[in-house]
Amino acid sequence: MRKLRLGISVIFCISFFSLNAQDLKTITGDFADYRFPQLVRVIESQTQYHIYYDSTETDSLEININARQMNLQHLFDLIFKGTDIYYAFGPGNEVFISKRFSIQTTLPKYYFDPAKGISDSLSQAAFNADDAIYAKSNLKISPENKLFDIGTKNGRSVSARPTVAGYIRDAKTGEPIMGASISVDTLSISKSTDQFGYYSLSLPKGRHIMRFSSAGMKDTRRQVVVFSDGKLNVDMDEFVASLKAVYVSADKTSNTRNVQMGVTKLNIQSIKQVPVVFGEADVLRVLLTLPGVTSVGEGSNGFNVRGGAADQNLILYNDATVYNPSHMFGFFSAFDPDLVKSVELYKSAIPEKYGGRLSSVLDVDVKDGNNKKWTGSAGISPLTSKFSIEGPLQKDKTSIIGGFRTTYSDWLLHQIPSSDYTNSTANFYDASVHISHIINAKNTLYLMGYLSSDNFKLDGDTTYAYANRNANIKWKHNFSNSSYAVFTTGIDHYQYSVTSTKVPINAYKLSFDINQIYLRADFNYAPNNKHAISYGLNSVYYQLDPGTLSPAGPKSLVQTNSMRPEQALETALYLGDQFTISQNFSMSGGIRYNIYNYLGPNQVYQYVPGLPRETFTIKDTLNYSSGKIIKTYTLPEFRFSARYSLDNTASIKFSFNTMTQYIHVISNTTNISPTDIWKLSDPNIKPQQGQQISLGYYKNFRQNSIEASIEVYYKKMQDYLDYKSGANLVLNPHLETDVFETRGKAYGVELLLKKNTGKMNGWISYTYSRTFLQQADPLAGQLVNNGNYYPASFDKPNMVNFIGNYRFSHRYSLSLNVVYSTGRPITLPLAVVYQGGASTLYYSDRNQYRIPDYFRTDISVNMDGNHKVNKKTHNSWSFGIYNVTGRQNVYSVYFVQQNGKVQGYQLSIFGAPIPFITYNIKF
Repeated sequence: MRKLRLGISVIFCISFFSLNAQDLKTITGDFADYRFPQLVRVIESQTQYHIYYDSTETDSLEININARQMNLQHLFDLIFKGTDIYYAFGPGNEVFISKRFSIQTTLPKYYFDPAKGISDSLSQAAFNADDAIYAKSNLKISPENKLFDIGTKNGRSVSARPTVAGYIRDAKTGEPIMGASISVDTLSISKSTDQFGYYSLSLPKGRHIMRFSSAGMKDTRRQVVVFSDGKLNVDMDEFVASLKAVYVSADKTSNTRNVQMGVTKLNIQSIKQVPVVFGEADVLRVLLTLPGVTSVGEGSNGFNVRGGAADQNLILYNDATVYNPSHMFGFFSAFDPDLVKSVELYKSAIPEKYGGRLSSVLDVDVKDGNNKKWTGSAGISPLTSKFSIEGPLQKDKTSIIGGFRTTYSDWLLHQIPSSDYTNSTANFYDASVHISHIINAKNTLYLMGYLSSDNFKLDGDTTYAYANRNANIKWKHNFSNSSYAVFTTGIDHYQYSVTSTKVPINAYKLSFDINQIYLRADFNYAPNNKHAISYGLNSVYYQLDPGTLSPAGPKSLVQTNSMRPEQALETALYLGDQFTISQNFSMSGGIRYNIYNYLGPNQVYQYVPGLPRETFTIKDTLNYSSGKIIKTYTLPEFRFSARYSLDNTASIKFSFNTMTQYIHVISNTTNISPTDIWKLSDPNIKPQQGQQISLGYYKNFRQNSIEASIEVYYKKMQDYLDYKSGANLVLNPHLETDVFETRGKAYGVELLLKKNTGKMNGWISYTYSRTFLQQADPLAGQLVNNGNYYPASFDKPNMVNFIGNYRFSHRYSLSLNVVYSTGRPITLPLAVVYQGGASTLYYSDRNQYRIPDYFRTDISVNMDGNHKVNKKTHNSWSFGIYNVTGRQNVYSVYFVQQNGKVQGYQLSIFGAPIPFITYNIKF
């Protein structure tokens, strides 16, 4: 008995001191920018604890803690505060990390004696930690803990792997979530939702765990038992992260795992963080900070991608073509950021369903609208005001979203000291509406309308105006879980004009317009997880008014002069397949076959064979009746891309694509302007063609929180139009005599380093790009630059962009934008030549010189209201400075000849710092 008491005493003492030793275990270290697996290794090296966790549930945690003799419980309290991650200590040295619910490592007292257990409230409270278990009367089972039956137990499936499909939506608004990631435990399967929030994947029959993640949303999972083909719709909750674990993104591996390359996807949160002129969030300004994207200068319309001209970009706003994407000299984008859901820019590996342009596709997708409740937002700044509203016309079935923006900028122009701007005016407005209606589980209908208008004049003389009008209707039909189609039809209208009334007898209005009617049928079929097949038909009917000169006012003596309108029909059939060969290797290939018909009524000039196209070499004029096919071009386009993963964090990609463009812009300016001449391909003007090859290396660091990439490309172009010296482009019935066809080459390197998570995030990009043109038209007459290559007017070799955001708290953040680029090319007069008593200017080779380099720094401070959930309104302020250094960046150089001397002048759009302030409110 004595030995027994002694043994019990020893065991008690050992247990007592072991327990106290465990309590006294502490952690010391500076854990700056640590990921959770790194911290676990340090803890297990400094203590006797062994930590059990699921890496997929903790990979979003970013840790910034300086621990000094800190016990493990306190350390975990700091790390997991504000998250849905819990920890529990086992009876030994085990620590269990779990998501949503805490693991109970001991049974409650009297667990095996229910009669006593019911009366023991303390034991019951201990067992129901964190309200994980409720009384039956209050039981709320999370969807994550339910078991969902897919299909019917006696259901039949064509294959042994039934198809599971459905929609992923925002639980708060009902808005479809585009780009959400779906994966399946134990299977190497990963899919993403399309623009409708729809997904489809094949699974073996049996039980599976499906995981869903998306940028800015809480990860969630569903436990399913698959019997046959069936539906699984998932609602995801918004994720409000602590500053230690800021951001969970479904896109964090897309740059390495996706077969597409040269594709940039932006959400509206990223767009609103970049400081821009006058404080208005701007889609196009953010695009210009990306590698390979530039513009010809400050305050310019349009953008240039990988050495392409501004008109070589297909700009889609909810599938409607927008010909001029800018407002007010290019200072504002034509897209209201409060209505934008996502933005995708394709620079290479362009999908087969897109065509008609040579350089890129910009696809701006609009929100469907909140189908749960009515909400809205408004904003005001010194130059603009905006208002948007969205809500259900029929809850969970029909939603609408609409917005309106306008400006009142005249007061700013009147503040300019120069008297030249006393009578100046500039204004714009745009409005957009989008309706989404769910007819049933298989059919959804979408309607969209958009209009914009710009009007400006300087010194009360010439008035420039342009407007976009777009409308379409879209029907999505699901044939089965693995197959659906989208049918779209609509109209696009773009008009622009120049009006001068300063001299009443010479007052005139010069107007142009473009109209197009289109029909698209896009089909998608996923027979299994290895193939995603797309095919369809696109058709566009063009109607162009190349120009009409008419008198402006009753005193005008100007005679009406109208160019003949142009018509054409462009039709394309396409087929493509994205094929996953293995987990590490996938490829995508396809073909797009174009048929272009230039139609009557019209006149076509014929020229003497072998001689330059001039007015004096016209030998005949052919007249064609309405609907008559004048000229047909049939050209195939090929698309191919491949991705090989070197490991889980790195991959290499390759792409090749050919493109064709049948509509041209002919201009002697470097950007899109109201005086541009749009021209359809005809018997004398061939369609533009281009081929591009790209190679890229992609690497992620620090648990995929940092993305790095390098892409190289080489592009060839044929039949791009440039103008002859002294060309007459306006109201020219034989325009082919004043332009010539060129061959072009563009090549470059693009580097991007991007950090998505943490208090500090942003990206830095560098682009080296060159674009050269060469006159390749034997019938153009006098050679430009002696027939040698010359830089294109939008050639800018070096570009550096830095975007940095630092979040002090959930309410306050600081944004910085730094931009540098090489100056664009110009042609300079070198000398004055006197001959026969008259003087003429002698010019350099075309684009031989450059304007000074461009440099600008912007800064903004963003202040949100408090984040109380039950507030009726939420407000925010944004204020900062555009062009902090006040650098006078040169936009253009022009020359004036007076008294035999040539004087050069530089024009700067913003030559001083511009402060701005914007107020926004949501309700």
